[in-house]
Amino acid sequence: MTIKVGDKIPSVKLKHMTPEGVKDITTDELFKGKKVVLFALPGAFTPTCSAKHVPGFVQHAEEIKKKGVDTIACLSVNDAFVMGAWGKDQKAEGKVMMLADGNGEFTKAVDLELDARANGLGIRSKRYAMVVDNGIVKTLNVENPGAFEVSSAEAILKVL
Repeated sequence: MTIKVGDKIPSVKLKHMTPEGVKDITTDELFKGKKVVLFALPGAFTPTCSAKHVPGFVQHAEEIKKKGVDTIACLSVNDAFVMGAWGKDQKAEGKVMMLADGNGEFTKAVDLELDARANGLGIRSKRYAMVVDNGIVKTLNVENPGAFEVSSAEAILKVL
């Protein structure tokens, strides 16, 4: 069943690139006692994701954090090396934490999988954004296939 407003974020291990290399981070560590904007997308270096989704959150990071957000995180079903390289390419360092859900465990746990096998991309994440306060989903904006409207940084700013 798809996660919804009022639900607790499932406990899953993710990975992220740090100056010391790939590190694990649990969703418990990420969300406990914090207000987090998590946005997810189908894949690193893909057109809409690279041209619009990540750049919007990088551009508006300071404004979002001024609204009481502790962390802005981008999640994709890619490995930590790809997410680290993409974060550098997008100039996300210090603004957006790039999280790897390499095996799609978080994506499956929240039931927001996207079957992109027809395009040779395998099982990925749907495009969405959520506001999570101390592990509880407060806002969840899931895009319709092919759309980019409700999960943008601008849309999230309106609900904060």
